[in-house]
Amino acid sequence: MGFLFDIGTAVFFSFIYGLYLLILPTKFIGTLFDKSITYFILFFTFFITVFSFLAEFPFWDEFNTRFNFIAVDYLIYTYEVVENINQSYPLPVLIFTLLLLTGLFFFYFRKTNKFKTVFSNKMVFKKRLVYMLILSFIGFIYIQFITNKQAETSENLYVNELSKNGVYSFFAAFRSNELDYETFYQKLSNQEAFSIIKKDILQNNQTFTNNEMTSLDRKVTNEGVENNPNVILICIESFSAEFMTAFGNKENLTPNLDKLSNESVFFTNLYATGTRTIRGMEALTLSVPPAPGNSIVRRPDNSNLYSIATVLKQKNYNLNFIYGGDGYFDNMNTFFGGQGFNIVDRNRGNPLADDIKTKRINIEDSEVTFENAWGICDEDIYKKTLKVADANYATKQPFFDFIMTTSNHKPFSFPKGAIDMPQGTRESVIKYTDFAIGKFIAEAKTKPWFKNTVFVIVADHCASSAGKWEINIDKHHIPAMIYNLNTTPEKVNKLVSQIDLMPTVFGYLNWNYNTSLYGKDIRFIQPSQERALLGNYRTLGLLQNSIFTEINDRRKCNQYQWKASNKEMKAIKSQDITLKKLTIANYQTASYRFKKGLMKAK
Repeated sequence: MGFLFDIGTAVFFSFIYGLYLLILPTKFIGTLFDKSITYFILFFTFFITVFSFLAEFPFWDEFNTRFNFIAVDYLIYTYEVVENINQSYPLPVLIFTLLLLTGLFFFYFRKTNKFKTVFSNKMVFKKRLVYMLILSFIGFIYIQFITNKQAETSENLYVNELSKNGVYSFFAAFRSNELDYETFYQKLSNQEAFSIIKKDILQNNQTFTNNEMTSLDRKVTNEGVENNPNVILICIESFSAEFMTAFGNKENLTPNLDKLSNESVFFTNLYATGTRTIRGMEALTLSVPPAPGNSIVRRPDNSNLYSIATVLKQKNYNLNFIYGGDGYFDNMNTFFGGQGFNIVDRNRGNPLADDIKTKRINIEDSEVTFENAWGICDEDIYKKTLKVADANYATKQPFFDFIMTTSNHKPFSFPKGAIDMPQGTRESVIKYTDFAIGKFIAEAKTKPWFKNTVFVIVADHCASSAGKWEINIDKHHIPAMIYNLNTTPEKVNKLVSQIDLMPTVFGYLNWNYNTSLYGKDIRFIQPSQERALLGNYRTLGLLQNSIFTEINDRRKCNQYQWKASNKEMKAIKSQDITLKKLTIANYQTASYRFKKGLMKAK
């Protein structure tokens, strides 16, 4: 199977030079002009071939797949990617190796007289046309009839990915960077799908306020006195539950977070919706099932959506998005600014869109003690957060700060001497991440606003999504806690989705508000209703009652028995139709509502 895709890639790589040979007049064959153009085209062909081959190794190491939509996205944000490569690998050595290998191709061609043959063969135009037509026909067959999905013949993800070609996979992802649910996935009638989802999301303290079929508008009523504390949400980059001692880690990497978990409402069974930062942001802000294809954070027309910002603005909160890099990356500034957040980031000269009316506050060089490709270190971003919180406190208006950290990311670098471990490893940067959070909480305790501030600490996604399944459930398990809530600390062992976290925070604060979010207040979820929504770029799933239902862009639905004790899934032959329909309803209605503009805040 791999050979089939390698042949297709080779055909496409040959096309440019083949086209040149076709249009080159016979009298120019072997001239200086011909040799110059030939060497130029072949140099870049060989260079790109070698580069793409070598680049697949670190990409596989991090994502356990061939090139996919992530690689496509990385082409857009060249600063972060080039700097990350420069800081993670010896760039001069890499460039020298690429040039050396490219030169070896030229040496081989010259040694075997390939160039001599090329520059002496005065092939007539008609014969060249025949060869080019054959090449074009093969290319047409691949474009029209051979899709990247056809390499996926196994239930084992590794087998499927190894059957592909990286370059072919890259361009397949480029062509399908957004997946339309109605085109690629199993469907119910809209009436049935919305009927199922409305029944599922309605909780005991809620009533519908709109009878339209596609409306999810509800009024939420909580008993007790409403509290309006400041809320600081810390979204930790790439932080798996397995890093914490609380989940069995023996390396003592997270003493501060372990201590905080014992003083918080601590969620021990919470699952991220995706495997990328923008998926975590989507889940935490929009409280919606993960959309197929690109996250809503990256999509056009994503401003003024019904989100937690809509609820917070009902309560007159000042909203701030605080990020240690340039928020232009992954469209974060446009998304958060479009929901009404002020932007606090490292402005590298990428202006906000004209329709973003909120403020942008730059993190100045004087406020930075350490910075890598992705942004400033966690200590620096927390220091900036303290300044922003002090300024907001002075206005006597409650504030909500969404902090996105960056330290826990390759090249795994942080200020020297901060902790007693060397830089450059995942374990050391985990310990630094924990150290910085502990330091931040200690400094926050000295502030006059601390007693009236709730801290929500959660990961955006796990450090790795690798595994043999399309969706590996254990690689979505993340920690989450609500600290300083003025309530008795407790461990919540219920199965919880990342989209439920903020609606649950609103519940603990006894808020009465209007909502159209998919997320639930977990305090009202019955054991049989516990569920988690998990997805990647193409595959979407729902875990409920130890059954994982999975739908994909090949219009297939699979179900597995999930055993959390040994992290194993076993295929179920006789499917649970109710769970299948509930899974479809979640993703179909969410995609429909965004596509039709029904997620817009009124």
